[in-house]
Amino acid sequence: MDKLRDLIEKYKAEVKDENPFLIEEVESFRIKYLGTKGLVKTIMGEMKNVAAENKKEAGQLLNEFKMFVEEKFATFDYIGTTNENKNTTNLDLTLPGTPTPIGTRHPISIVKNKIVGIFNKLGFSVAEGPEIEDDFHNFSALNLPENHPARDMQDTFYIAQNPDWLLRTHTSSVQTREMQKGKLPLRIICPGRVFRNETISARAHCFFNQVEGLYIAENVSFADLKQTLYYFVTEMFGKNVKVRFRPSYFPFTEPSAEMDISCLLCNGKGCNVCKKTGWVEILGCGMVHPKVLENCGIDSNKYTGFAFGMGIERITMLSYQIKDLRLFSENDVRFLRQFESAL
Repeated sequence: MDKLRDLIEKYKAEVKDENPFLIEEVESFRIKYLGTKGLVKTIMGEMKNVAAENKKEAGQLLNEFKMFVEEKFATFDYIGTTNENKNTTNLDLTLPGTPTPIGTRHPISIVKNKIVGIFNKLGFSVAEGPEIEDDFHNFSALNLPENHPARDMQDTFYIAQNPDWLLRTHTSSVQTREMQKGKLPLRIICPGRVFRNETISARAHCFFNQVEGLYIAENVSFADLKQTLYYFVTEMFGKNVKVRFRPSYFPFTEPSAEMDISCLLCNGKGCNVCKKTGWVEILGCGMVHPKVLENCGIDSNKYTGFAFGMGIERITMLSYQIKDLRLFSENDVRFLRQFESAL
């Protein structure tokens, strides 16, 4: 019994001196004292050498020692994870963790949702289509047959395995798919990402986002188109923004026009963004070409329609006075955090 008492007192002193900090050190303590081959089990084995009349007392001593070690092990709440932290203040794992910053929507998404919301008020529904498109829906159906010179207006990424497939150059391909369904009247907007083989700069990129609109019904006129776009500009930029239409050319609309608004950066006085003109072009538009209607199985003698398309990046740059298009795809958190209040 005296030998057993001395052995327990010796081990108690050792346990008191133990102060593991690292996770692996705590595990070493558990194995050393409480493991299947640990000191507690080893001392328990000494019971066979205790006289019968002392076994009750020895059992109490051994149980007290076991509880002493377990209570010591239970106090190891403050542990580090690396040797670098060993000489620093212990970490209190009972404290709340460091909060993870919550993300926010990308400025492109914010503006896209606003554009969609404006046209939703006018009865336009959202239509989507594939980003990998075939030649017919992207070009031919839109009055751009093979070898048509207007195809050179868009530098296209073609799929090497099949020359008939390409990365869509505009979301007009969604419009052709919707027109082929024959469900008229048709009033849709088509937001989505498009791709063109262009040199990346502050004003251009090889991929960007568009929103295109299409309205087909009986007796649709250019006046309907203008009034729709006037409403969009007023809702998007405010009532004080000036608007003008300029004649233009698009193979899928006739007549065609480009729509300008007074520059929001210089208030129409002239700056580098508007090239000193005081005007910034924001979208192209026009009446749907009769051949496009016929290509999609729609009677052009009965139905007419208008279409328009705009780059979301251009609208976003004007809305937030951003001068470099590349910022949208660099994922710089410092840039993106500026738009948290825009939600």
